[in-house]
Amino acid sequence: MSSETVSQLRERIDDLAMRLLLADAAGGNAPDETEQVYGALARISEGARQAGWAETARLAGSLVGSGASPDALRDGIVRLQEVLEEDCRRAGPPPAAANPLAVDAELLGDFVMEAKEHLTGIEQQCLALEQDPGNAEAVHSLFRGFHTIKGLAGFLELGSIQEVAHEVETVLDLARNAELLITPGVIDIILESADYLTRGVRVVESTPAGRPPSAFDDPTPLLERVRSLATASQETPADSAAEASADTVVTPEPAESQLSPAAEARAQPAVAEAPAPAARGETVRPAAKQPALKKAAETATVRVDTAKLDYLMDMVGEMVIAQSLVRHDPLLSKNTEPNLLRNLSQLTRVTSEVQRTTMAMRMIPIGLLFNRMARLVRDLSRKAGKKAELETSGEDTELDKTIAEELADPLMHMVRNALDHGVETPEERIAAGKTPTARVRLAAYHHGGQIVVEIGDDGRGLDRERILRKAIEKGIIENGDNISDTEVFNLIFEPGFSTAEQVTDVSGRGVGMDVVRRHIQKLRGRIDVESERGRGSRFLLKLPLTLAIIDGLVVGVGNSRYIVPIYTVREIFRPTDDNIFTVRGKDEMAMVHERLLPVVRFYKRFAVKPTHEDPCQALMIVSESNGKEFCLMVDELLGRQEVVIKSLGETLKNIPGIAGGAILGDGRVGLIVDMNGVFGNGDE
Repeated sequence: MSSETVSQLRERIDDLAMRLLLADAAGGNAPDETEQVYGALARISEGARQAGWAETARLAGSLVGSGASPDALRDGIVRLQEVLEEDCRRAGPPPAAANPLAVDAELLGDFVMEAKEHLTGIEQQCLALEQDPGNAEAVHSLFRGFHTIKGLAGFLELGSIQEVAHEVETVLDLARNAELLITPGVIDIILESADYLTRGVRVVESTPAGRPPSAFDDPTPLLERVRSLATASQETPADSAAEASADTVVTPEPAESQLSPAAEARAQPAVAEAPAPAARGETVRPAAKQPALKKAAETATVRVDTAKLDYLMDMVGEMVIAQSLVRHDPLLSKNTEPNLLRNLSQLTRVTSEVQRTTMAMRMIPIGLLFNRMARLVRDLSRKAGKKAELETSGEDTELDKTIAEELADPLMHMVRNALDHGVETPEERIAAGKTPTARVRLAAYHHGGQIVVEIGDDGRGLDRERILRKAIEKGIIENGDNISDTEVFNLIFEPGFSTAEQVTDVSGRGVGMDVVRRHIQKLRGRIDVESERGRGSRFLLKLPLTLAIIDGLVVGVGNSRYIVPIYTVREIFRPTDDNIFTVRGKDEMAMVHERLLPVVRFYKRFAVKPTHEDPCQALMIVSESNGKEFCLMVDELLGRQEVVIKSLGETLKNIPGIAGGAILGDGRVGLIVDMNGVFGNGDE
């Protein structure tokens, strides 16, 4: 029973006792007054029954209609008050009311977002501090991160999160005041604490709206390890600590930041820049605040639901289609009125600008994704007994938020493979004339209207002969004759393929690279592989800028129009009789740059009537599917157009070779071609 119900019952009984006293002072109870008393008792009995107070409900009910004298009624009311208090004592104190802030969905959502930003910064600064223990700014940044999370968690009464953040904050305060040396063991515990907070944030994020977060993991073992750091620093003699920390003296910084939590989180640098190590006895002071910090603090931001952004993107796509229809309307094309043409040109410019701005709203820098890999490289290299450093470039390159989220798992798997298969042990690298520390490289850049994400290492590279041997053993290929390096390297993407001699908890089960390729293809991208034995490997993930709009070539096959994504096109040519060959009387091949490529006749694949059946009168589009090049035969090339992708619905979504639809400039619907589905859709 809630405390509010107890208060209400007490108030009703007190009011009833007062009414009887007033009636007695007025000279007795009138019949209507008695009925009112009975009515009040009936309501008290019903309220107590619904709340589960059985004795109170029974006694109040027994007084209703009892015909008792006024004195007996007054005695019954006094007894009723006593029974209610006895019921309260038996039930114990009422449960504490839930903190209304802890069930506020908006506040919890803000906490999750703020905490995630700070935890990302904490991980980055830990890695920077590990590279340079004298990085004072990294220590200050870590302190600010845990301090802010502690304050937010305390505000929402998230006890476990608050306690862990508080204890780590205490340890970092000792480090700021040169009372604790930063060692790899200290950083391990800080990262372990950050992992605990990350799990706690996930619990808060997954809690249904209107409910307080469920129980967190027991933090006691972790808290003991964190507190042991502070205890060890206090047991160290002051003069010894001062002497030991002569190389690294960290200047304390005020705990309270002048920035708001959101602005402070956004103000942290994406990748920590480690300053040069200080000379012995030199005091390391925080780096001067960069202008970017002030700019980040002054930048106003608004949080918008991604569903609203998706809807806005759809509406902008509809606007682009409508503008294209107006522009290509036959009635307007005949009109040469200067003002009308000028207004149409202005409409085109504004529409393009709105489309570009809307796309930019969903773009995020890929550096956020790269930063997550730094921790992975650190942990896996230490676990495998290897030395590896992560090098990144192009962190400011932006791509669609959806693509970035979908890219996280494939990228993580490929980095794991690079560390497990590609990178050698320090002894092996020294024997091969290399430095003991391997380099794992992540880079991103624009190329040909696409985003290229590069994952590379300077390890042992791919072993062509070993890959061929495994592929033949598994029956993937019959023999390795006349197979190019590119085709051999693409065998690693076959389902179940692995060259690992033994299975580890990192990789080697053969259940990864085929999934990676399917994932990238789902994003309308492709993977290119480059490798040199003993020198390392490079994997190039080529992805579109966005999943909503595609740049394509409009081709004609008979009376139908199709859109071929331009990123799948290698070249276009019109063949001659000397270019076309038939192998074994069945397979049609085209000679392209001294290579024979299979020919796929588009009209046969989709059962449409073509304009040309003679290849010499048609066009050949050279494309690639799963590392194998082929030629797609179409009737004509109608132009290049940027189109908005539209779903074909549940009924038509699984047609092999078709990725979706789009409305062309003349109002007709064109189907978007999936080149992987076209080439892999059975025999002609």
